Amino acid sequence: MRIGHGYDAHRFEPGRPLILGGVTIPFDRGLAAHSDGDAVIHALCDAMLGAAALGDIGNHFPDSDARLRNIDSRILLRRVMDLLRENGLKVGNADVTIVAQVPKLAAHIPAMRAHLAGDMNVDPGCISVKATTTEKMGFTGREEGIAVHAVVLLEPRR
Repeated sequence: MRIGHGYDAHRFEPGRPLILGGVTIPFDRGLAAHSDGDAVIHALCDAMLGAAALGDIGNHFPDSDARLRNIDSRILLRRVMDLLRENGLKVGNADVTIVAQVPKLAAHIPAMRAHLAGDMNVDPGCISVKATTTEKMGFTGREEGIAVHAVVLLEPRR
């Protein structure tokens, strides 16, 4: 078994949709990024790539690649899943923590889990998504952006 940790953070930017875990969240700002800014998927990709010793998301999907401008991060997630399969690995489980003072995310977590499980080809019971605040401390507490931590367990494909 292999364990990986991923982290991603983006600042808020007006005029962009807020997308987390493949779900568009009603909010007045989105996340600034070269792609769609889905920090949940970016952290998950980094965790999986790290566990597989395949580098990080920036190695595979650089922000200097114009073809990736505003790309749906679910496409990137499916590409990472292809890399895992090619390397004889599969996801055992994933645990994601979203750190955000705003917006409230609890109502959107079931849809996030469903999207992620589908793209990762695992049972939704293998995907945990949680949201927390920092009690108004730091950049997330000042409502400047969102951070995400992800931990994954990879297993050999049999």
